[in-house]
Amino acid sequence: MTAENGTRTSTDATRQGGITGLGVIIGTTDTDALIAWYRAALEPLGARWVEHMLLVGPGAVIGFDQRDDVAEKAAEPGRQLVNLTVRDIRAAEKHLNTLGVTWVRPVEEVGGGWFFSTIVDPVGNYLQILQGPEAS
Repeated sequence: MTAENGTRTSTDATRQGGITGLGVIIGTTDTDALIAWYRAALEPLGARWVEHMLLVGPGAVIGFDQRDDVAEKAAEPGRQLVNLTVRDIRAAEKHLNTLGVTWVRPVEEVGGGWFFSTIVDPVGNYLQILQGPEAS
């Protein structure tokens, strides 16, 4: 379907396939160390290392890019948040605690069956771990 201004509507895009995935690329000065941390943190939660990235869900990946134009630590870690939804946030919390993660926001129920939490990766980026209601 096309709007009066000639742009396609979301219904039209959905019919033609629309968006089928999402990827996040994390720039770092030390990809080996960051990849090792993300694999240790997320593979036990169900992520899979595929070629050169972590597959974290259907059509969702986290990639890593060695860069010389970024600082060793994120200057504004809250500017973007990587969100991961899990089936059992308490199991995820227990696993992440074995890695000694820093919790910016401990696991808390926020209403409607949703739980939110935020941890910091080794370079200062925020990673949110969420659990939705069972029906979602």
